[in-house]
Amino acid sequence: MDTLPNDWLALMLLVFTLGVKHGLDADHLATIDGLTRFNARQNPKLARWCGALFSLGHGAVVIVIALAVGSVAQRWAVPEWLEDFGAWISITFLALLGALNLVAVLTTRPNEVVQTVGLKGRFFARLQRTGNPALIALVGAFFAFSFDTMSQTALFAFTGMQFGGVAHALTLGLLFMLGMMLTDGINGLWISRLIRRADRIACVASRVMGLAVGGLSLLVAGFGIAKYASPEVAAWVDGKELAFGLSFILVVALSFFFALRLARTGGPTKAWSSSL
Repeated sequence: MDTLPNDWLALMLLVFTLGVKHGLDADHLATIDGLTRFNARQNPKLARWCGALFSLGHGAVVIVIALAVGSVAQRWAVPEWLEDFGAWISITFLALLGALNLVAVLTTRPNEVVQTVGLKGRFFARLQRTGNPALIALVGAFFAFSFDTMSQTALFAFTGMQFGGVAHALTLGLLFMLGMMLTDGINGLWISRLIRRADRIACVASRVMGLAVGGLSLLVAGFGIAKYASPEVAAWVDGKELAFGLSFILVVALSFFFALRLARTGGPTKAWSSSL
């Protein structure tokens, strides 16, 4: 994030992409999974909106942080250690979450749907058992109070201030929230669909997404380590943040549509489920 685009339109696109990518965080997916499953039994009409409500609460905190940063940007400079510290926290969590989700895919019984594994969700397990829309948004707000979210928001808000002021920082916060709501909303719809058809097709489809999320988390963590270990890799990555973010989203999107196709057509599920 130290080489954010100098062009305003490119910066807006990058921040929106970061929001979409943030919505694919395994902790987000796992918590939305839990909220959706609970409401599928208690309030089916609300279940499909759990992802959107979660990201709405999460995004509200992001906007507050962006506004706060914008208001003090002229009197405070970003510490040089902030980006590196935040990056290593992200790498550690991505590696751990990636490994846990791959283990979940490999250990889930063939006749069961794979549930995404998260870390933060374990601290808010009781709050996931709610059918109140306001409380669902509150759970999302709690998740925003993490170092990775706050540091990332501070960095792009500071950059936004260079283009004119607090309004620019607010615009970037809104774009980040919209990107996150897009992926979290789709995930809520996806989980509610899998729950409605808890058959072998759904089991295989959930494995496709589990492998995609777990594998990509490990890949991004490994790439982050390589960037710090090799100056050549760091130099090659410089300026390609948007391209990498879009590539990450594209791979997950393709995995999603492939899994959705399996759920619709009933592809080679018997062989897949028996082998997994």
